[in-house]
Amino acid sequence: MEFDYSEEQLALQDTLQRFIARDYDFDKRRAILRSDLGFSADAWTQYAELGLLSLPLPEEFGGLGGNAVDVMVVMEQFGQGLLLEPYLSSVVLCGGLLRDAASDAVKQALLPRICDGTAKASLACYEAAGRYDLSYVACVAQQKASGWQLSGRKTVVLDGPSADYFIVAARSGGKVNDADGVSLFLVPRDAKGLTITGYPTQTGGRAADLSLDHLAVGADALLGDAGTALPFIERAIDRGIAALCAEAVGVMNALNNATLEYLKTRKQFGVPIGTFQALKHRMADMLIAAEQSRSMAVIAAVSADATDATERTRSIAAAKAYIGQSGRLIGQQAVQLHGGMGVVDEHLVSHYFKRLTMIDLTFGDADYHLGRFSDMLLAV
Repeated sequence: MEFDYSEEQLALQDTLQRFIARDYDFDKRRAILRSDLGFSADAWTQYAELGLLSLPLPEEFGGLGGNAVDVMVVMEQFGQGLLLEPYLSSVVLCGGLLRDAASDAVKQALLPRICDGTAKASLACYEAAGRYDLSYVACVAQQKASGWQLSGRKTVVLDGPSADYFIVAARSGGKVNDADGVSLFLVPRDAKGLTITGYPTQTGGRAADLSLDHLAVGADALLGDAGTALPFIERAIDRGIAALCAEAVGVMNALNNATLEYLKTRKQFGVPIGTFQALKHRMADMLIAAEQSRSMAVIAAVSADATDATERTRSIAAAKAYIGQSGRLIGQQAVQLHGGMGVVDEHLVSHYFKRLTMIDLTFGDADYHLGRFSDMLLAV
């Protein structure tokens, strides 16, 4: 299948490349990484002005009505530049979830603010004992006369320290692993009974653990119908995985370019080491893995908006598993070919490799998704 970006997508790609080269080079990124916020507020404002924050959201709520392939264009450049802003959590995950599950009143109140960058949201759907299982929800939601009361803990909430709102998965019925009985609630960060414990991740971004202690929210905080939220969460995570696959492709391309340049300039025995046949073969393997990963990322992006949940999940699980394996190969080879410089913090190769490793672990690693894909094939 031939796949090419449209003229508008190519223009967006070019705009992001120029932004990264001008305002987000490696030294500037390292300074942003060490800041208290963990990302650039100025860059976030520029994303809003460029239309990135409104790209995949509905036009009637201030968005541009884009699709998952448009998001792929953005996320691939996020990988190239190792951008730190909470685009995945706020726009792709929470923006898409609000679009699918929230009432028109909530959409009208919140989606335009996500589009203009004045509000950020984070998805709190994972718990420590559940690992990657989205149906494992022990956080309890009890219905009260005035609304709902939430109690429990959520772990590794991406970009939680900077979020203005949290979309929290809590169980309003059924047992811990039941598919039915999971509900979604919109919780402001200043809600009484909410404790946010933030921390940096390995790649410099931020995450948080949430503690909800008899947290009271109104009836209007419930997104959609009670007990029916799991399919919406699964769809949002699938979109997030497709976006991560595109980001991984951007990281792989950047790693390959950096490694190829090093092989051309580093000399041993009076000649560039890139002339050694064994190293040529390893570089060729890296380039092939990146190209095949791009094909899988395209499949994930095209499948992310599919209404058939089984087909969507199977395609995205296959892409995540393959890209996780390829990312490990490319990262390890890049470090090896750079020698000792490949692991030092002052060199960008180590940061790219760490990001590929974190992408693999986010929303399920390669082994987890390979198992999912295998199980789905056997179920056919």
